[in-house]
Amino acid sequence: MSLLTAWLNSPPPDAAVEIAAGRVSAATLTTRGESATVQAYAVETLPAGAVVPSLASHNIIDRGVVTTAVRTVLERLGTRASRVALVLPDAAAKVSLIHFDQVPARRDDLDQLVRWQMRKSAPFSIDDACVSYTPCARSADGSGELVVVLAKRSVIEEYERVCADAGAYAGLIDLTSLSVLNLILASSRAPAGDWLAIYMRPEDTSIAIVRGGHVIFFRSRPEGDHDTLTDLVHQTAMYYQDRLAGQGFSRVLLGGSGRAPDALDVTRHSLETRLGTRVEPIDPTSVAALSDRIGVTPDLLDVLAPLTGMLLRTRREMVSV
Repeated sequence: MSLLTAWLNSPPPDAAVEIAAGRVSAATLTTRGESATVQAYAVETLPAGAVVPSLASHNIIDRGVVTTAVRTVLERLGTRASRVALVLPDAAAKVSLIHFDQVPARRDDLDQLVRWQMRKSAPFSIDDACVSYTPCARSADGSGELVVVLAKRSVIEEYERVCADAGAYAGLIDLTSLSVLNLILASSRAPAGDWLAIYMRPEDTSIAIVRGGHVIFFRSRPEGDHDTLTDLVHQTAMYYQDRLAGQGFSRVLLGGSGRAPDALDVTRHSLETRLGTRVEPIDPTSVAALSDRIGVTPDLLDVLAPLTGMLLRTRREMVSV
C-alpha cells in the first residue's frame, strides 16, 4: 500500500482523501519550489457504524453513506479530483518491523521473503493479503529492517470501491499514522536524533520512534486497552532505552484528537509530567501554509495532518523517480 506502482512517472494526485471511522475528509495542495500550500479542504461527519475499521472483517458497513460523503468532500474542494491518494485508518492494516540477517538484493526475492515472514502473523491467508514495505536501516553486513504493512485485499477493495463510486480513482493508499510521520519528515525542521511521535484518534492511538529518518519502533493501541496511554508511552520509553540503545528523545510530538474535547491537552500535560520533557504539537502548518481563507483550529490540524503528509509524500516520490 505504500508503493507507487502504477503511479510512477504519473502526475501527482488531484487530492488526498481520508476515510476514518467518524468522518471523511479531503484536501488539495499546491507546490512552488520548496513551498507548499493547502488550497482547500472539506470534512463530512459519518454516522456511527458507517465505517468500522478492522483488519480482517468488513470496514465499509454503509457503502451508500460513505460514497455520498466522499463525493461531497471532493465536490467542495472546488476542483475536479479524478485521481486521489487515499488514507485509511490504522486499524484497517497491520504494521510490523521485520529484521533480516541478510536482505536479498533482488526485489522479487525480497517480496517473497517478506510475504513468507508475514504469513506467520497474518489472521488470514497471505494469498488474500496486500503487502507492501519500506526499507529502514541497513547495516554493512547486509542485514536490515523493513516497515511492512499488511492488509486484507477485500478490505482495501472496499475503500477503493467507494472512491470509484464517487468518481475518483484511488491510485495510492497509506495509513493515517504513516502519513503523519511523512508530514513530520517533510519538514525542514524534521527532528534530528531519536524522536517520539504519538497520534491519537478516538478509536486508537499509534506510537512511533524514528531514528535517522527510519522507524525503529511502531505500535498501534486500540482505545479501551487496560493501560492508559501515558503508561504505554512510559513502557515504550523504557523499551527504547533497554532494547534500542536509546540515549533520549530529541523531541516528543503529539497530535490528533480523542473522544473528549480536551483529550489532547490532558494527554500532553500527563506525558510532559511522566517524561519530564516538552511535548510539541504535530502541526501541518509548519510544513504547508494555508490559503488566506482557511483559519487554524485544533480540529483543523487533526484533519490536515495525514492529508498533508500524504500529499507531500506523493510529490517527494514523484520528484525522486
